[in-house]
Amino acid sequence: MTVLPDDGLALAAEFPDATHEQWQHLVTGVLRKSGKELSDDAALDALSTVLEPGLRTRPLYTARDTAPEPGLPGFAPFVRGGRPEGATASGWDVRQRHTVADNGAVLADLENGVTSLWLAVGANGIPLASLAHVLDGVYLDLAPIILDAGAEVGPAASELLRLSTERGIAPESVRGNLGADPLGHRARTGRSFGITPVTDLARRCAETYPGLRALTVDALPYHEAGGSAAQELGCSLATGVAYLRELTGAGLNVEQACGQLEFRYAATADQFLTVAKFRAARRLWARVAEVCGAPGAGAQVQHAVTSPVMMTRRDPWVNMLRTTVATLAAGVGGADAVTVLPFDVELGLPDAFARRIARNTSTILIEESHLARVIDPGGGSWYVERLTDELALAGWEFFQRIEQAGGQEAALESGMIGERLAETWSVRSAKLAKRREPITGVSEFPHLTEKPVVREPAPTPPSGGLPRVRRDEAYEALRARSDAHLAATGARPRIYLAALGPAAAHTARLTFASNLFQAGGIEPVTRGSFAESGARAVCLCSSDALYEEQAAAVVGELRAAGAEEVFLAGRPGPYEGVDTYVFAGCDAVAVLSATLDRMGVS
Repeated sequence: MTVLPDDGLALAAEFPDATHEQWQHLVTGVLRKSGKELSDDAALDALSTVLEPGLRTRPLYTARDTAPEPGLPGFAPFVRGGRPEGATASGWDVRQRHTVADNGAVLADLENGVTSLWLAVGANGIPLASLAHVLDGVYLDLAPIILDAGAEVGPAASELLRLSTERGIAPESVRGNLGADPLGHRARTGRSFGITPVTDLARRCAETYPGLRALTVDALPYHEAGGSAAQELGCSLATGVAYLRELTGAGLNVEQACGQLEFRYAATADQFLTVAKFRAARRLWARVAEVCGAPGAGAQVQHAVTSPVMMTRRDPWVNMLRTTVATLAAGVGGADAVTVLPFDVELGLPDAFARRIARNTSTILIEESHLARVIDPGGGSWYVERLTDELALAGWEFFQRIEQAGGQEAALESGMIGERLAETWSVRSAKLAKRREPITGVSEFPHLTEKPVVREPAPTPPSGGLPRVRRDEAYEALRARSDAHLAATGARPRIYLAALGPAAAHTARLTFASNLFQAGGIEPVTRGSFAESGARAVCLCSSDALYEEQAAAVVGELRAAGAEEVFLAGRPGPYEGVDTYVFAGCDAVAVLSATLDRMGVS
């Protein structure tokens, strides 16, 4: 046995190691004391958290939680990164999105940390005729250009290549992505466009522009339709495989075809799930390349975009925190490029301050946090490795379902993908409605008196295909009703919170009820008496013991004072005169919607 030198830092060296079975038995004992008779295995299940359908996080991970060998960075299966040197100290490509012809904003971004441009071109973005103006002063051999032109990809690509030629840029120095994504366009709009122009572009890039890719596999339409991380991965694989078939059928070999694809995924504020998703995506694409006979070409190039689904319209400043966590997760996960959506993107055109904060988010993580100086920081974590494996298996399973349905295009056409995404969103919507998935500033700690953030209207995004969902949509509808009532009457709907007993007895439920009703745009009143509050509804807030002693009498007094509806903050009980109970886990959206109806708030 090796004897370690005494360095003075021993903590529990004199105690025997605890086994996993001992820990598990102790956990079961604690749960039994709370009234739950469970076996050891059932106890672990009870403490597990459902991340999304079919994916759970357990309370403890150890060396017993094995996962396939992730390999080394730059080598198959590329779990630890597509490049042997990792992100290096230079970090990821900081990519900013622009949807209007604002040359000043483009140059300001490039002069202050942005390293590539993602341009929405065409009917839903920058007019094609304005592309030259937008790129005026941009060094096309230094700043990669990524196009997002939908069905207009052919003319947009031609214009970009014309500009590079006109400015004397050598073909081998042109970098970026032409953004062709017929299946992504089909998912967004419900309309298709021919694949032949796309294969022509890919062949041209492969032969003449080695630094330019022709196609993007955009998984955002599936994420924005409410899909899970596994469904996002499955759709991206099915799309990538469909493009490989088309490109190889047009004469490119597998290596050339793989070299024409870039993959785009959402990065969310669920940090570890995002880290695992980018690692799993590389593993899955490496498997596809291996099956196609080109294992060395399986290094997936990844573009991360902070999730539009998680962005809120109320208290939008919190979006800065969400995008910071998402960017960190994308960086740890090994994304090659990251787009941080500005905090006000859901309100219209981001202003200069919002764009500055967005680009500085990456800069701080790269330059001040030194996040990119370590290759695959999450690698080796039992949790991260196991989650990567489980997510990869779930993504592969959904990919196989799509292939069995005839491939990505057929699955979109038949509605199979839309139905599966809708089912996932329905489950998540129920969690949001019950505040099991909290939204800070919206369903939790809302701020009714916040000053609205107003922005100029942004171009309307393409639509007609899969829906676009947002986590805040149900609460946003409630708040909009309250705003309309305020504009029409000069006051918001109100509810009086009647606190019974000392602060120690009522504070927790008073805070709970205040947050709950404000999430629906209902103003809580806690000062003075019910008669002075101007409210017609009241909510009792106290402990269960005081409810048993005082609830019946207090309800009678409130009814006599004119209370039309009585709520009680707590689990349903035998309290006469109480109309509605509000408690942790109740359907907040349903309760608030019905309350606004009864208050006459249309």
